[in-house]
Amino acid sequence: MGLIGELLMLPLAPARGSLWVLRQVVDEAERQYYDPSAIRRELSRLEELLEAGEIDEAEFERREDELLDRLQHSTGREF
Repeated sequence: MGLIGELLMLPLAPARGSLWVLRQVVDEAERQYYDPSAIRRELSRLEELLEAGEIDEAEFERREDELLDRLQHSTGREF
């Protein structure tokens, strides 16, 4: 892109910068959401809640399935 193209695109610079920041935030959020160690900690906490009687078996199974799906996505393996 030449000088004229750069000058014409200059008013869009704040929008492009904002878009870059949003992409970085989404990427970091996805990295944390699919982090295997974080998922394992959540599974452990979920088991503690079940043992303490704070959630019932149906809730445990529903949430466990969600966490295992996330873990499968993050590792690319079947469980």
